[in-house]
Amino acid sequence: MTTAFHEHLKQVLTDISDAGLYKTERAISGPQRGYVTVGDTAFLNLCANNYLGLADDERLEHAAKNAIDDFGYGMASVRFICGTQTLHRELENDLAQFLGMDDSILFAACFDANGGLFEPLLGPEDAIISDALNHASIIDGIRLCKAKRYRYANANMEDLRLKLSQARADGARFVMIATDGVFSMDGTLAPLAEIRALADEFDALVMVDDCHATGFMGATGAGTPEHVGIKVDVLTGTLGKALGGAIGGYIAASQPVVDLLRQRARPYLFSNALPPVVCAAGIEALNIVREGHDLRARLFENATFWRAGLKRLGFELLPGEHPIVPVMIGEARQAQEMATRLFELGVYVAGFFYPVVPHGMARIRTQMNASLTKGDLERGLAAFEQAGRDTGVL
Repeated sequence: MTTAFHEHLKQVLTDISDAGLYKTERAISGPQRGYVTVGDTAFLNLCANNYLGLADDERLEHAAKNAIDDFGYGMASVRFICGTQTLHRELENDLAQFLGMDDSILFAACFDANGGLFEPLLGPEDAIISDALNHASIIDGIRLCKAKRYRYANANMEDLRLKLSQARADGARFVMIATDGVFSMDGTLAPLAEIRALADEFDALVMVDDCHATGFMGATGAGTPEHVGIKVDVLTGTLGKALGGAIGGYIAASQPVVDLLRQRARPYLFSNALPPVVCAAGIEALNIVREGHDLRARLFENATFWRAGLKRLGFELLPGEHPIVPVMIGEARQAQEMATRLFELGVYVAGFFYPVVPHGMARIRTQMNASLTKGDLERGLAAFEQAGRDTGVL
């Protein structure tokens, strides 16, 4: 039986490889930054979530080192037993204040935050209406909840209205709309103003996963709700992207929501507390973001320059304003060939293909970083032009 099982797995892996869908990993031998080192070579990095360039910021590193001296390395406990330090509550309070919420609650990752959100709050009498392109963590979290599920076409407000009407007609007690603030594969923003208006019309809650927006979208970096000028009921996010790039997620909401999650959210109750170094660096990252208007301006200047350059070269792009700029390739194998050729030219990117995106929609998702210079971006554009011609994309 064991032999047959392993042979089955080997065949599945062979099929994945034959279809051009096999993912590989390259080990970088230094910090995450605008240039990363693989072996002995430095590569222009155009595929990390390091939007504000804080992953190797000396201020965060200093805060983390001090935290080890003052609070130790790890917690060796879940929060409610012996795993809550003053740093955890300080970070939760800072996040809540920054995001305009009553309180927040920390998780090991935003995947855990989304996975633990829905089941404690909603039951069989309730309904969740989810955008079709929501992140896998939202999808998995909803699967763990007994609420009735509805799905609306991506950012389609007519379909959302139909699903809200259906949920109310089906007798739902409470209704929650769940959406990404930024759809990370496309770099497009959810129409939050319209979603909020429909939610108010149908007396529904709005939950937003803002992982790809916290720290740089909006006037103060508070994310997509601030960017469009609305309030949401539940906001989830991460410390693992713009806020330092380490690990850790959170849910920010009203006090009763957070209080109940502390009692019932399983990933919170049964996972170790975040290490002190992560909390201390997260606190410092928020301090930097509060004063980070220049970083945000530079990030969007880079995104505008990069998008215009790729268009000028003739690449097919998805429209948008976000620092995620997907270069559409089509077939998975060609996307991998393009990424490989770019690596040979000194540019670090990754091809995205099924099951991360639909069949036939493979792409190279480029992402901007505030630490990159115009010279860096011009070098990247030259490499993209060469690789595009070498692989037949252009």
